[in-house]
Amino acid sequence: MEIRLTFEETRIIGSLIEKELTTPEYYPLTLNALKNACNQKNNRNPVVSFYEDQIEKTIERLREKSLVSRVSGSDMRVPKFRQVFTEALNLSPDETAVMCELMNRGAQTPGELNSRASRMFKFESLSQVNDTLQKLIERGIPLIVKLPRQTGTKESRYIHLLSGEPELNDKESKEEIKPAESDRILKLEEQLELLRNDLEELKKSFEEFKSQLE
Repeated sequence: MEIRLTFEETRIIGSLIEKELTTPEYYPLTLNALKNACNQKNNRNPVVSFYEDQIEKTIERLREKSLVSRVSGSDMRVPKFRQVFTEALNLSPDETAVMCELMNRGAQTPGELNSRASRMFKFESLSQVNDTLQKLIERGIPLIVKLPRQTGTKESRYIHLLSGEPELNDKESKEEIKPAESDRILKLEEQLELLRNDLEELKKSFEEFKSQLE
């Protein structure tokens, strides 16, 4: 299923997904809650100031595309809205978390995604993040693309394709990443992650030992 979204549509769906996974007790969202979610200053890039009528018109377009549904009932003072985007694309939990981050924050590296998406899905390692990214690239209709590595950076960034192919500046389009260097960086990052896990285990063991002596 091929989906093309405007920036406003992307931000609304991304915000709905995030709130569904991080604050399910307040989901689905009212129009006002959705406006606050879209306009929040943290976990968003760029930060926006959508108006309520702007969101309402965008929601109607998304409803026509069967990507957002309206929820109402006798116990609700105002209608609420939920996303059906993930169902339409049959996204797994790990794919959903990655897509949500890319929709809300734009292009990011696997390392950034590993850290930021942990609120919605706990990746076991950086390799699992890369596996998820590869799955999203290899779908019948790719949902993301890997950007050329920028000068002075260790990791390539990934960006969603929901709004079409990204526009690259000359600097980005001329950059190429060396496979050997990419593999080396990935291995170092995996080793660092293992060391962090080992350190956490040592801390837990020490605390348990300390409590036995008290």
